[in-house]
Amino acid sequence: MVHITFFLALAAILFCIGLYGVLTRRHLVIVLVCVELMLMAVSINLIAFSAIGPSAGIEGQVFTLFIISVAAAEVAVGLAILIALYRNRESIDVIKHDLLRW
Repeated sequence: MVHITFFLALAAILFCIGLYGVLTRRHLVIVLVCVELMLMAVSINLIAFSAIGPSAGIEGQVFTLFIISVAAAEVAVGLAILIALYRNRESIDVIKHDLLRW
């Protein structure tokens, strides 16, 4: 049986890769993918704790289903915003979209 530290280390690595991508990338599609990677790392943690933890139950799987549904809605809204930005500015570079700047 695999120990819980393996899953926690895997989730931490995935979360750090996603965080690095969000903070350093300029392409909006890559930023959305990195946010999804961070959400999936949290899902791995929840499933690992609910399956292997001291009080094993179904709560982690239920929360993971909520995370997946929220992530799907986030991608739909994010892609709609991305398409609107591309139609207005003809670019999806993060640096060029400074609409809230004075």
